[in-house]
Amino acid sequence: MSELLTKKEILKNLIKRLHKGESPEKIKEEFKKLIKEVSPDGIARIEEELIKEGIPREEIHRLCDVHLALFRESLEQEKTIAPEGHPIHTLMEEHKILLKFSEELKNISNKMKSIKDFDSLGDEKEHLIHVLEHFKSSESHYEREENVLFPYLEKHGITQPPAIMWMEHDKIREIKKSIYKLIDEHEKLLFENFVERLEETAISLAEMFSSHFQKENKILFPTALKVISKDEWLEIRKQFDELGYCCFTPELKDWPLEEKEEKVSTWTRSDLINFETGALSPQEIEAIFNTLPVDITFVDKEDTVRYFSQSKERIFTRTKAIIGRKVQQCHPQKSIHIVNQILEDFKNGKRDVADFWINFRGRLIYIRYFPVRNEKGEYLGCLEVTQDITDLKNLKGEKRLL
Repeated sequence: MSELLTKKEILKNLIKRLHKGESPEKIKEEFKKLIKEVSPDGIARIEEELIKEGIPREEIHRLCDVHLALFRESLEQEKTIAPEGHPIHTLMEEHKILLKFSEELKNISNKMKSIKDFDSLGDEKEHLIHVLEHFKSSESHYEREENVLFPYLEKHGITQPPAIMWMEHDKIREIKKSIYKLIDEHEKLLFENFVERLEETAISLAEMFSSHFQKENKILFPTALKVISKDEWLEIRKQFDELGYCCFTPELKDWPLEEKEEKVSTWTRSDLINFETGALSPQEIEAIFNTLPVDITFVDKEDTVRYFSQSKERIFTRTKAIIGRKVQQCHPQKSIHIVNQILEDFKNGKRDVADFWINFRGRLIYIRYFPVRNEKGEYLGCLEVTQDITDLKNLKGEKRLL
């Protein structure tokens, strides 16, 4: 008999004992020994096989409750591997809260079983909306990992674990989407069918959380703490703050108290221009501007034309002869008063954008002007951005394939 088959028989026996009314607390102690030898993924696979073999889904759900209760206890008792305010500490605290919300969602679906129809929903409806709002807010959790933590791990040669975790994030997103869709379309369903599907998706989400969070807490996060330097963690915290947090994220403490030491960028080279978010060569900068699907013209604080991009499909004629020319001289007399008004408002801080759209040679052209300011808010000039939005206006639905 294979090891998997043996584990399956043990699980089946535990389910039968639950069905006969044996105490879940007693079952939990025996189940605790089993899950030390089988991963959450393995448990989930065995449960699916048992359903296929004819064991009622409701009985499996009772075992799921035991399984998830154990994981919650494990998560709550887990030792802190990073100080408060550290990005890893924040992520792990969010794990605990998300698992509690998944438990609440299961409890709501259980309470609904004793209700006859949608009209009879009272507090359960409000509670359900509350939980779903928190799940929507949880997207920030995954975005911080994907856009900040994972890139730092990859810089240190840790590539596969982040890729796998990102795949699991997408699985979590799909489960959440199915819940949102179920809520949106609830009027099309019989109430008992709605409750059944809500319970199934709630359990799927809870099981996905238990498996995913365990991998991150036990493998990904300890690995990150080993390879990522202190200065890098300071930058990660800064970028986490910039992206923002979930509505349920615990209040963040400052971390650490000491100031970060200035560190020279590893990308510093004599041929590169360093920016806060990277470094580029003059050739790369020019190519980027010329590749953008918009036309750009920059006028400095003295109203002098200093630069224009050379995109492949330029909308309005630009020649090098205008460089060094006053912007007022580049417009017909009848519109100079508008140009001056825009520039004056930008310089005085009264306006942050001025936009117009016109029909030009059968195309819809969107023209926007933006004040360019430094980090102190001082006016450096004006940026004109011109874009053909004819085709954009006609976009409908989604395009997800190349």
